[in-house]
Amino acid sequence: MSNTLNAVRTKAVKGPGLKVPGVIILQFLLIFAFEALEYNFTKVGFFTGLAILTTFLGGLYLGRPGTSFTNAVNPPIALLISTLLLMATFGGTGLSISKIGLELITTLSAVAPWLISGAVISWAAHFALMRKYSRK
Repeated sequence: MSNTLNAVRTKAVKGPGLKVPGVIILQFLLIFAFEALEYNFTKVGFFTGLAILTTFLGGLYLGRPGTSFTNAVNPPIALLISTLLLMATFGGTGLSISKIGLELITTLSAVAPWLISGAVISWAAHFALMRKYSRK
């Protein structure tokens, strides 16, 4: 696993990479854009899930060596915030208490497999990178 992580880090962008705020903004904007597009045409599901998985992998690829924890933690939070923003604007439901819970459960159930698989990959990479850096 260490060789594949080294291969990912050597193929990453030239230069130091994104800092923690850059990873957060990258992940939020990508999730928000895909969720907004999908929310306008249908309900949230496949394409938002692919965007979530891409943000997990993109954070590993584009982030600096110390950003793996943020990369693992941020996408579910970004999904929650973007869902709340979209419900209040595009969704037309406003922030009605009775509809917030139902919409959040619907959105989370649609993208749960993507969140779980991305989190497993991201946490495994985080612990592998921490192990690698602690040996040096």
